[in-house]
Amino acid sequence: MPSIFSYQSAEVDWCEGNFERSTVIAEYYNTVNGTTLFSLLLLTPLNFLVLRVLGCGTFPELQVNHGTFIAYNSQLLRKRAGVRGVFSVYFHMTLSYMGQLLDELSILWTLAVAYSFWYPRVYFPRCIKSRKHFFWLSGVTTVISTLMSFIKPAFNAYVLNCIAFHLLYLTWCELKKCNDKRVHRVAAVMVVWWVLAISSWISDRWLCGLWQAINFPYFHSFWHLLIAMSLLYCFPLVIYFDVNYEMPSFKPKLGYWPSDSWPVVVPYVALEEPHKQC
Repeated sequence: MPSIFSYQSAEVDWCEGNFERSTVIAEYYNTVNGTTLFSLLLLTPLNFLVLRVLGCGTFPELQVNHGTFIAYNSQLLRKRAGVRGVFSVYFHMTLSYMGQLLDELSILWTLAVAYSFWYPRVYFPRCIKSRKHFFWLSGVTTVISTLMSFIKPAFNAYVLNCIAFHLLYLTWCELKKCNDKRVHRVAAVMVVWWVLAISSWISDRWLCGLWQAINFPYFHSFWHLLIAMSLLYCFPLVIYFDVNYEMPSFKPKLGYWPSDSWPVVVPYVALEEPHKQC
């Protein structure tokens, strides 16, 4: 039996040829673009919640604490996403069984953190009465899912991708309540990047023979870049909706860095107080 750390011991082998450009790196372009995924996620500090005082006065203590809480959770999620990028590099470099598990489980646990902190209370199951109870539900579900993932690791990626459909449904529900054109723009761009990403992922898995025949088996490496771009728009959108629920006395506003006129921008959330008394 090969070691779980051995090269090419994983159940999954992507379309790109192995060891064609390096004797150390199994899938060269998937590994390089995994590094790019990590680099793009470093841009997400611009997705943070900006606590901006308009006019005069100060924030109530509760609101400042909650704003800090959101910013902290955003940083925590980015760190987990960054770790996910490192595991992706390790997996594609070695195609090891351990690398495959780390790559897939890092996605699962990153999603678990996002759901635990930011899943809107209005969508809680009726049996869940508080955020603390939802933490426990998310934790137990994630532990069970982690254990089940060892049964058939090759199936994990399909299940994890299906979670995106639930996230898209939640986004659609929230957009129906929102008239802000900037929010709709960010959501639309996020969906476009995600559609391109999932199309690349599926193409690599299901049409590998075609891409190898034309000597262009690189669609999984495109997936890394495209899903990172989708996440750049997803993070501030989630924070925007969370502020609406958890800080109702303040008005979140989406901004674009470096400029609204740029074709590709990094959105962020600024927090403005709509009715401030001097």
